[in-house]
Amino acid sequence: MLYLTRKIGESVIINDDIEITVVDIRGKSIKLGFTFPAEATVLRREIHERIQQENRTAAAASEAVAKALERRAAAASASGPADKPEPKREAG
Repeated sequence: MLYLTRKIGESVIINDDIEITVVDIRGKSIKLGFTFPAEATVLRREIHERIQQENRTAAAASEAVAKALERRAAAASASGPADKPEPKREAG
């Protein structure tokens, strides 16, 4: 982890296109300003972690559904084709 000391109004540049500026300091709180490209995603850590957990949960549910469908398909093919009655032919 990189530690920097910055004063109000001072900035840090990341990858030439992201700028983080110290806007205000009050007690133990620091207000930061961010300038970044529109295609960049910026999330608070707790939101990012919640999204990642929801994605893992959804992926696990999808995997469980896929496995259940595979088991159902395997069971259906193991029992063979369904017995269909022969069509009736008229005598004539």
